[in-house]
Amino acid sequence: MTPIASQVAAPTAWILRYLWLIPVLPILAAGFSALLPKAQRRLSATLAIGSMSGSLLLAIWALVHTIAEPAVQFVNFPWFQFGAQWVALGWLLDPLAAVMLVMVTFVGLLIFIYSLGYMAHDDNFTRFFCFLSLFAGAMLGVIIANSLLLLFMCWEVVGLTSYLLIGFWFHRPAAAAAAKKAFIVTRVGDLGLLLGMVWLYAQSGTLLFYNSGAGCLEHTAVAAMGAHLTAAGMAVSTGIGLLIFCGAVGKSGQVPLHVWLPDAMEGPTPVSALIHAATMVAAGVYLMARVYPLLDHTTLAVIAWVGAITAFFAACIAVAQNDIKRILAYSTVSQLGYMMLGLGVGGVAVGMFHLITHAFFKSLLFLGAGSVIHGCSEEQDIRNMGGLRRFMPITFVTYAAAMLALCGFPLFAGFWSKDAILERAHLWGLSLGPYYLGALGALLTAFYMTRQMYYVFFGPQRAPEAAAKPSDSPRPPEQCVIVHPHESPSVMTVPLVLLAVFAVFLGFVGTPAWPWFQSFLSAQPLTFNVHAFLEPGLIPLMLYSSLLVFAGLLLGWWFYGRKAIVRATDPDALGRRIPLVFHALAHRLYVDEIYGVTVIALTRFVSAFSAFLDRFIFGGVVNLVSWFVTGLGWFDSGVDRFVVNGGFDLGCREVNFGGRLIASLQNGRVQNYLRVIAGALVVFAALLLWGHRG
Repeated sequence: MTPIASQVAAPTAWILRYLWLIPVLPILAAGFSALLPKAQRRLSATLAIGSMSGSLLLAIWALVHTIAEPAVQFVNFPWFQFGAQWVALGWLLDPLAAVMLVMVTFVGLLIFIYSLGYMAHDDNFTRFFCFLSLFAGAMLGVIIANSLLLLFMCWEVVGLTSYLLIGFWFHRPAAAAAAKKAFIVTRVGDLGLLLGMVWLYAQSGTLLFYNSGAGCLEHTAVAAMGAHLTAAGMAVSTGIGLLIFCGAVGKSGQVPLHVWLPDAMEGPTPVSALIHAATMVAAGVYLMARVYPLLDHTTLAVIAWVGAITAFFAACIAVAQNDIKRILAYSTVSQLGYMMLGLGVGGVAVGMFHLITHAFFKSLLFLGAGSVIHGCSEEQDIRNMGGLRRFMPITFVTYAAAMLALCGFPLFAGFWSKDAILERAHLWGLSLGPYYLGALGALLTAFYMTRQMYYVFFGPQRAPEAAAKPSDSPRPPEQCVIVHPHESPSVMTVPLVLLAVFAVFLGFVGTPAWPWFQSFLSAQPLTFNVHAFLEPGLIPLMLYSSLLVFAGLLLGWWFYGRKAIVRATDPDALGRRIPLVFHALAHRLYVDEIYGVTVIALTRFVSAFSAFLDRFIFGGVVNLVSWFVTGLGWFDSGVDRFVVNGGFDLGCREVNFGGRLIASLQNGRVQNYLRVIAGALVVFAALLLWGHRG
């Protein structure tokens, strides 16, 4: 591969030239695992974990290199030629990519190690690690791509592997349905992304992000697209940005394409942790951060409003869910809304800071939920748990740390990243609406996570066999008996402890006094300034945010902690007070049902109508023409056979008979001639005699 363009501060930098190894190592591991026999479990896991370890080391090397040289560095190469043009691909390295590479490889490695214990008894252990490696490799390809085309190809592989992993237990109808739902819904968003790519290529002539001044994200192309208007009076860059955002809406589960994400928890819990925390759902946010130079004020306003609505909407639904993983899934949807809100109102650094902190504490929450499920005989209904802190102390402590980080408890990682978003939303000049939605979402987050903690870890242990199994439970009643809750093995708890450390302390890399993360992403000089806390309005906003968290924790205790939950069949404390609202939230505000009677029903009607048109209208016309032409053929065949051919054949027979007769008279035999003459003389004589008498 001969580079056709490069912009590097150190042309001989080994890590830049071989950056492609970071995604290729897991992909190669997936390829080798696909060829292994089913019994080669240890080798498959070794390949997966070893490849992720190698990718992590290379990612750390890339991060160190980027800290020393934060300029955008890339290598492009020709892929194939059509006409007089070459399609070029490439990879890049900048602060945004470097941070994402380290996060994905580190969190992914811990999830891979955790999977050794969680999937130890699964019959398809080898296949699981094959899919997991391919998934991680595709996500790493998304991160380093310097071409929207290459990013889209890796993006689609992420979609494929998510389908395979969500439906990994395909023998369960719910898992198979969730996999199809995720694949189809995300394709809806990807259609917008594809149209945006085509439009972007038509306007800029390239899909390379950076190409020595000729890339689609560089000043010349961006300025030209911003200056051109569409027929609707909208800037071309606005239209392209909104179409690309459609892809992010699908991948990152934003309203209205959020419906696939809560169902994605039907896959194994390590898959949920990888999808919901570090990789797939983060891809949409990363995409918008990557194409940020294309986004104008209109597009950013749309992103901010969609993110704020999603954050509040999903938090409301999480309040009334009973499946431990479904609660976390709606929490993920809500937190992704915060990331989009941060991008819209504060820029790349604000949104990405929350993405990075969220990746650690949300993966910890999902892995902690997996530890609970593993220790409770595969039970997932929080009403059938209770008192688990006595049996699972490590899981309880680490889960509590992640829960406080998610709520934004002061000094935990989520506190700094969430407050940065709310601060920028409060200062946003267009409207305070997103700020109020985000603030209410923060209150609800603290409330529903406190509810979950009391149901799972506090109170007496509740007997699940006495509970009426809910209709949406992923397991039949006979599988819902917790025999003896127990702590998970160390291969599962050690990753929990490591992630808990980051859930507590990671936020300190982006405090107002020491904003290392923000400075690194924006390539600005870093200064330690404790007086930054004294900026006008910052301390009051932090206090308001903390009060919201404490209010949510207090409300959670008031409803679920004051009086222990004794029986699994006891009605929900909040449900007793607002039953209609709680029932609607428990049924996810009937969004799936609304889609069922609108979009899906319309699609089925259009499909049935199209089938009717094809079969009876268009097909009928085709059949009528066919019958007419066939009739003409039969008529022509009859005329040809019985009229034309019959007359011709009769004439031929008559001519043939005359020819034979004449031939018999002129066959060269004298005797025959004499007989004819004699016969003629007799006839002539008879005629003369007859005439003479008359």
